[in-house]
Amino acid sequence: MKILMITPKISGIGGVAAHVSKLVEFLRRDGHEVGVIASENTPIVPIKGLMNPSFTATSALKAIYKRLRGERFDVIHAHNIPSALAMRISSGYRVLTLHGVYSEQIGYLHGSALGRLSRIVEKQALGWANAVTAVSSRVAEHYSRQGFRVLYIPNAIDLEDLPREANRFHDQQIVYNGRLSREKGVDILLEGFLNSDLKAKLVLIGNGPLEEKLREMARNDDRVIFTGQLPRQEALKIVKGSDVFVLPSIYEGLSTALLEAMALEVPVVATRVGGNTEIVTDGETGLLVEPNPKDIIKAVSRLLEDREFANKLAHKAYQKVLEQYTWRVVYTKYKEVYKV
Repeated sequence: MKILMITPKISGIGGVAAHVSKLVEFLRRDGHEVGVIASENTPIVPIKGLMNPSFTATSALKAIYKRLRGERFDVIHAHNIPSALAMRISSGYRVLTLHGVYSEQIGYLHGSALGRLSRIVEKQALGWANAVTAVSSRVAEHYSRQGFRVLYIPNAIDLEDLPREANRFHDQQIVYNGRLSREKGVDILLEGFLNSDLKAKLVLIGNGPLEEKLREMARNDDRVIFTGQLPRQEALKIVKGSDVFVLPSIYEGLSTALLEAMALEVPVVATRVGGNTEIVTDGETGLLVEPNPKDIIKAVSRLLEDREFANKLAHKAYQKVLEQYTWRVVYTKYKEVYKV
Protein backbone atom coordinates (compact mmCIF):
# COMPACT_ATOMS: atom_id res chain seq x y z
CA MET A 1 0.00 0.00 0.00
CA LYS A 2 1.20 3.51 -0.85
CA ILE A 3 0.43 6.13 1.81
CA LEU A 4 1.02 9.89 1.94
CA MET A 5 1.30 11.33 5.46
CA ILE A 6 0.68 15.09 5.79
CA THR A 7 1.56 16.70 9.12
CA PRO A 8 2.78 20.10 10.35
CA LYS A 9 5.56 18.34 12.33
CA ILE A 10 7.11 14.88 12.27
CA SER A 11 10.11 15.44 14.54
CA GLY A 12 10.73 16.94 17.96
CA ILE A 13 9.02 16.42 21.32
CA GLY A 14 5.53 17.55 20.34
CA GLY A 15 2.63 15.14 20.66
CA VAL A 16 1.57 15.31 17.01
CA ALA A 17 5.13 14.69 15.81
CA ALA A 18 5.57 11.73 18.17
CA HIS A 19 2.25 10.22 17.08
CA VAL A 20 2.84 10.58 13.35
CA SER A 21 6.49 9.47 13.37
CA LYS A 22 5.60 6.29 15.25
CA LEU A 23 2.68 5.55 12.89
CA VAL A 24 5.01 5.97 9.91
CA GLU A 25 7.54 3.65 11.55
CA PHE A 26 4.94 0.90 12.07
CA LEU A 27 3.60 1.25 8.52
CA ARG A 28 7.07 1.00 6.98
CA ARG A 29 7.90 -1.93 9.22
CA ASP A 30 4.81 -3.62 7.76
CA GLY A 31 6.16 -3.12 4.24
CA HIS A 32 4.04 -0.15 3.18
CA GLU A 33 5.50 2.71 1.13
CA VAL A 34 5.04 5.96 3.08
CA GLY A 35 5.72 9.46 1.78
CA VAL A 36 5.66 12.49 4.07
CA ILE A 37 4.81 16.15 3.63
CA ALA A 38 5.83 18.05 6.78
CA SER A 39 7.40 21.34 7.78
CA GLU A 40 10.74 19.53 7.97
CA ASN A 41 10.72 19.04 4.18
CA THR A 42 8.38 21.87 3.14
CA PRO A 43 9.15 25.61 3.49
CA ILE A 44 7.18 27.53 6.15
CA VAL A 45 7.33 31.01 7.66
CA PRO A 46 9.01 30.44 11.08
CA ILE A 47 7.08 33.18 12.86
CA LYS A 48 4.47 32.61 15.57
CA GLY A 49 1.00 32.83 14.06
CA LEU A 50 2.24 32.23 10.52
CA MET A 51 3.71 28.71 10.76
CA ASN A 52 0.45 26.80 10.37
CA PRO A 53 -1.06 29.07 7.66
CA SER A 54 2.18 28.95 5.68
CA PHE A 55 2.28 25.15 6.02
CA THR A 56 -1.28 24.97 4.69
CA ALA A 57 -0.19 26.91 1.60
CA THR A 58 3.15 25.23 0.90
CA SER A 59 1.91 21.70 1.63
CA ALA A 60 -0.95 22.31 -0.80
CA LEU A 61 1.55 23.43 -3.46
CA LYS A 62 3.60 20.29 -2.86
CA ALA A 63 0.45 18.16 -3.16
CA ILE A 64 -0.37 19.86 -6.49
CA TYR A 65 3.16 19.14 -7.71
CA LYS A 66 2.88 15.48 -6.75
CA ARG A 67 -0.46 15.17 -8.51
CA LEU A 68 0.83 16.86 -11.69
CA ARG A 69 3.70 14.37 -11.69
CA GLY A 70 1.13 11.60 -11.69
CA GLU A 71 1.77 10.38 -8.13
CA ARG A 72 -1.17 8.43 -6.76
CA PHE A 73 -1.65 7.08 -3.26
CA ASP A 74 -3.93 4.47 -1.77
CA VAL A 75 -4.33 6.53 1.43
CA ILE A 76 -3.84 10.23 2.16
CA HIS A 77 -3.57 10.68 5.93
CA ALA A 78 -3.61 14.30 7.14
CA HIS A 79 -3.07 15.40 10.74
CA ASN A 80 -4.89 18.47 12.04
CA ILE A 81 -6.74 21.12 10.06
CA PRO A 82 -3.66 22.87 8.54
CA SER A 83 -2.93 19.64 6.60
CA ALA A 84 -6.45 19.27 5.21
CA LEU A 85 -6.09 21.34 2.03
CA ALA A 86 -3.14 19.23 0.82
CA MET A 87 -5.22 16.14 1.65
CA ARG A 88 -8.10 17.48 -0.45
CA ILE A 89 -5.84 18.10 -3.43
CA SER A 90 -4.18 14.68 -3.30
CA SER A 91 -5.61 11.58 -4.95
CA GLY A 92 -6.48 8.65 -2.67
CA TYR A 93 -8.66 7.57 0.27
CA ARG A 94 -8.62 10.60 2.58
CA VAL A 95 -8.19 10.23 6.34
CA LEU A 96 -8.09 13.25 8.67
CA THR A 97 -6.87 12.84 12.26
CA LEU A 98 -7.73 15.57 14.77
CA HIS A 99 -5.35 16.09 17.68
CA GLY A 100 -7.57 18.63 19.42
CA VAL A 101 -10.50 20.97 18.78
CA TYR A 102 -8.90 23.32 16.26
CA SER A 103 -11.29 26.26 16.65
CA GLU A 104 -11.00 26.17 20.47
CA GLN A 105 -7.23 26.32 20.30
CA ILE A 106 -7.24 29.13 17.73
CA GLY A 107 -9.79 31.08 19.76
CA TYR A 108 -7.71 30.72 22.91
CA LEU A 109 -4.42 31.69 21.28
CA HIS A 110 -5.55 34.31 18.76
CA GLY A 111 -8.93 35.65 19.88
CA SER A 112 -12.62 34.93 19.39
CA ALA A 113 -12.88 36.41 15.87
CA LEU A 114 -10.30 33.99 14.46
CA GLY A 115 -11.86 31.25 16.54
CA ARG A 116 -15.21 31.79 14.81
CA LEU A 117 -13.54 31.85 11.40
CA SER A 118 -11.67 28.65 12.15
CA ARG A 119 -14.97 26.88 12.94
CA ILE A 120 -15.99 27.46 9.33
CA VAL A 121 -12.62 26.19 8.10
CA GLU A 122 -12.69 23.03 10.21
CA LYS A 123 -16.20 22.08 9.09
CA GLN A 124 -15.10 22.37 5.48
CA ALA A 125 -11.99 20.31 6.17
CA LEU A 126 -13.88 17.50 7.87
CA GLY A 127 -16.22 17.37 4.89
CA TRP A 128 -13.29 16.64 2.58
CA ALA A 129 -12.29 13.45 4.40
CA ASN A 130 -13.54 9.94 3.70
CA ALA A 131 -12.76 9.03 7.33
CA VAL A 132 -12.15 11.20 10.39
CA THR A 133 -10.40 10.07 13.55
CA ALA A 134 -9.59 11.87 16.81
CA VAL A 135 -6.94 11.11 19.43
CA SER A 136 -9.29 12.16 22.25
CA SER A 137 -12.82 10.90 22.94
CA ARG A 138 -13.78 14.46 23.94
CA VAL A 139 -12.68 15.73 20.52
CA ALA A 140 -14.51 12.89 18.80
CA GLU A 141 -17.70 13.74 20.70
CA HIS A 142 -17.31 17.45 19.93
CA TYR A 143 -17.27 16.91 16.17
CA SER A 144 -19.82 14.11 16.29
CA ARG A 145 -22.31 16.59 17.76
CA GLN A 146 -21.81 18.63 14.60
CA GLY A 147 -22.99 15.70 12.48
CA PHE A 148 -19.64 14.15 11.51
CA ARG A 149 -18.80 10.50 11.99
CA VAL A 150 -15.57 10.51 14.02
CA LEU A 151 -13.70 7.42 15.18
CA TYR A 152 -11.76 7.63 18.44
CA ILE A 153 -8.18 6.31 18.08
CA PRO A 154 -6.04 7.56 20.98
CA ASN A 155 -2.44 8.64 21.22
CA ALA A 156 -0.18 5.77 22.17
CA ILE A 157 3.18 4.75 23.59
CA ASP A 158 5.68 2.26 22.21
CA LEU A 159 7.05 0.74 25.41
CA GLU A 160 10.16 -0.48 23.58
CA ASP A 161 11.13 3.18 23.03
CA LEU A 162 11.24 4.10 26.70
CA PRO A 163 14.63 4.48 28.42
CA ARG A 164 15.78 2.17 31.18
CA GLU A 165 18.15 4.75 32.64
CA ALA A 166 17.04 7.62 34.87
CA ASN A 167 18.56 11.08 35.29
CA ARG A 168 18.10 12.88 38.60
CA PHE A 169 19.38 16.33 39.60
CA HIS A 170 18.18 16.35 43.21
CA ASP A 171 16.78 14.19 46.02
CA GLN A 172 13.31 15.49 45.17
CA GLN A 173 12.54 16.31 41.56
CA ILE A 174 9.42 17.69 39.84
CA VAL A 175 9.36 17.72 36.05
CA TYR A 176 7.45 19.24 33.14
CA ASN A 177 8.24 18.02 29.61
CA GLY A 178 6.77 19.86 26.63
CA ARG A 179 6.39 23.12 24.82
CA LEU A 180 6.88 26.29 26.87
CA SER A 181 3.78 28.04 25.59
CA ARG A 182 0.75 29.80 26.98
CA GLU A 183 -1.78 27.00 26.50
CA LYS A 184 0.46 24.56 28.40
CA GLY A 185 0.14 26.59 31.61
CA VAL A 186 3.82 26.33 32.52
CA ASP A 187 3.73 29.86 33.96
CA ILE A 188 0.97 28.73 36.34
CA LEU A 189 3.08 25.80 37.54
CA LEU A 190 6.13 28.03 37.96
CA GLU A 191 4.21 30.71 39.85
CA GLY A 192 2.93 28.14 42.30
CA PHE A 193 6.35 26.58 42.76
CA LEU A 194 8.14 29.90 43.30
CA ASN A 195 5.60 30.85 45.99
CA SER A 196 6.01 27.52 47.78
CA ASP A 197 8.57 26.39 50.33
CA LEU A 198 9.22 23.08 48.53
CA LYS A 199 12.84 21.91 48.75
CA ALA A 200 12.56 20.03 45.45
CA LYS A 201 14.01 21.02 42.11
CA LEU A 202 11.58 21.91 39.31
CA VAL A 203 12.95 20.78 35.93
CA LEU A 204 11.39 22.41 32.87
CA ILE A 205 12.21 20.50 29.67
CA GLY A 206 11.51 22.15 26.32
CA ASN A 207 11.46 25.52 24.66
CA GLY A 208 8.88 27.86 23.19
CA PRO A 209 7.54 31.42 23.13
CA LEU A 210 7.09 31.58 26.92
CA GLU A 211 10.69 30.64 27.74
CA GLU A 212 12.04 34.16 28.19
CA LYS A 213 9.19 35.10 30.54
CA LEU A 214 9.65 31.93 32.57
CA ARG A 215 13.39 32.45 32.93
CA GLU A 216 12.76 36.01 34.11
CA MET A 217 10.22 34.76 36.68
CA ALA A 218 12.73 32.25 38.07
CA ARG A 219 15.89 34.31 37.82
CA ASN A 220 16.43 34.49 41.61
CA ASP A 221 15.46 30.93 42.47
CA ASP A 222 18.07 28.22 42.00
CA ARG A 223 15.47 25.49 42.56
CA VAL A 224 14.37 25.86 38.92
CA ILE A 225 16.31 24.13 36.12
CA PHE A 226 15.75 24.93 32.44
CA THR A 227 17.17 22.25 30.15
CA GLY A 228 16.02 23.68 26.82
CA GLN A 229 14.79 21.27 24.19
CA LEU A 230 16.46 17.86 24.49
CA PRO A 231 16.49 14.71 22.34
CA ARG A 232 13.45 12.63 23.29
CA GLN A 233 15.46 9.89 25.01
CA GLU A 234 17.38 12.39 27.14
CA ALA A 235 14.16 14.16 28.11
CA LEU A 236 12.50 10.87 29.08
CA LYS A 237 15.48 9.88 31.25
CA ILE A 238 14.86 13.03 33.30
CA VAL A 239 11.14 12.25 33.49
CA LYS A 240 11.94 8.72 34.64
CA GLY A 241 14.26 10.07 37.35
CA SER A 242 11.62 12.43 38.74
CA ASP A 243 9.28 12.06 41.71
CA VAL A 244 6.31 13.87 40.12
CA PHE A 245 5.39 14.78 36.54
CA VAL A 246 3.15 17.83 36.14
CA LEU A 247 1.02 18.76 33.13
CA PRO A 248 -0.47 22.19 34.03
CA SER A 249 -2.25 22.80 30.70
CA ILE A 250 -5.03 25.32 30.22
CA TYR A 251 -5.87 23.66 26.89
CA GLU A 252 -4.94 20.07 26.03
CA GLY A 253 -5.76 17.31 23.57
CA LEU A 254 -4.59 13.88 24.61
CA SER A 255 -1.04 14.36 25.82
CA THR A 256 1.70 11.99 24.70
CA ALA A 257 3.99 13.48 27.39
CA LEU A 258 1.45 12.51 30.06
CA LEU A 259 1.18 8.96 28.68
CA GLU A 260 4.98 8.70 28.63
CA ALA A 261 5.24 9.70 32.30
CA MET A 262 2.58 7.13 33.21
CA ALA A 263 4.37 4.46 31.16
CA LEU A 264 7.58 5.29 33.05
CA GLU A 265 5.68 4.81 36.34
CA VAL A 266 6.15 8.41 37.45
CA PRO A 267 3.26 9.78 39.57
CA VAL A 268 1.36 12.47 37.66
CA VAL A 269 -0.51 15.68 38.42
CA ALA A 270 -2.60 17.05 35.55
CA THR A 271 -5.15 19.80 35.16
CA ARG A 272 -8.80 18.91 34.72
CA VAL A 273 -8.97 19.95 31.06
CA GLY A 274 -9.37 18.25 27.68
CA GLY A 275 -7.98 14.77 27.23
CA ASN A 276 -6.27 14.81 30.64
CA THR A 277 -9.56 13.68 32.18
CA GLU A 278 -9.65 10.67 29.83
CA ILE A 279 -6.19 9.48 30.80
CA VAL A 280 -6.13 10.30 34.51
CA THR A 281 -8.71 9.06 37.00
CA ASP A 282 -8.37 11.34 40.01
CA GLY A 283 -7.05 9.50 43.05
CA GLU A 284 -6.59 6.28 41.09
CA THR A 285 -4.08 6.82 38.26
CA GLY A 286 -2.97 10.33 39.19
CA LEU A 287 -4.27 13.60 40.61
CA LEU A 288 -6.50 16.00 38.68
CA VAL A 289 -6.60 19.66 39.70
CA GLU A 290 -7.90 22.99 38.50
CA PRO A 291 -5.40 25.02 36.45
CA ASN A 292 -4.32 27.39 39.21
CA PRO A 293 -1.02 27.67 41.13
CA LYS A 294 -2.41 26.79 44.56
CA ASP A 295 -4.14 23.54 43.56
CA ILE A 296 -1.25 22.33 41.42
CA ILE A 297 1.35 22.78 44.16
CA LYS A 298 -0.95 21.29 46.79
CA ALA A 299 -1.24 18.10 44.69
CA VAL A 300 2.50 18.01 43.99
CA SER A 301 3.26 18.38 47.71
CA ARG A 302 0.92 15.53 48.54
CA LEU A 303 2.71 13.17 46.17
CA LEU A 304 6.14 14.23 47.40
CA GLU A 305 5.14 13.64 51.02
CA ASP A 306 3.14 10.41 50.65
CA ARG A 307 5.35 8.18 48.52
CA GLU A 308 3.33 5.04 49.21
CA PHE A 309 0.22 6.73 47.78
CA ALA A 310 2.22 8.18 44.89
CA ASN A 311 3.68 4.80 43.94
CA LYS A 312 0.24 3.20 44.11
CA LEU A 313 -1.09 5.78 41.64
CA ALA A 314 1.92 5.29 39.37
CA HIS A 315 1.49 1.51 39.24
CA LYS A 316 -2.21 1.74 38.33
CA ALA A 317 -1.40 4.36 35.69
CA TYR A 318 1.17 2.05 34.13
CA GLN A 319 -1.41 -0.75 33.97
CA LYS A 320 -3.87 1.59 32.24
CA VAL A 321 -1.29 2.48 29.59
CA LEU A 322 -0.61 -1.22 28.96
CA GLU A 323 -4.29 -1.96 28.48
CA GLN A 324 -5.37 1.01 26.36
CA TYR A 325 -2.54 3.15 25.05
CA THR A 326 0.18 1.00 23.45
CA TRP A 327 1.03 1.33 19.77
CA ARG A 328 0.32 -2.35 19.11
CA VAL A 329 -3.31 -1.70 20.07
CA VAL A 330 -3.62 1.65 18.28
CA TYR A 331 -1.86 0.60 15.07
CA THR A 332 -4.42 -2.17 14.55
CA LYS A 333 -7.17 0.44 14.66
CA TYR A 334 -5.49 2.55 11.98
CA LYS A 335 -5.12 -0.50 9.75
CA GLU A 336 -8.86 -1.00 10.01
CA VAL A 337 -9.43 2.63 8.92
CA TYR A 338 -7.04 2.16 5.99
CA LYS A 339 -8.84 -1.10 5.12
CA VAL A 340 -5.49 -2.94 5.06
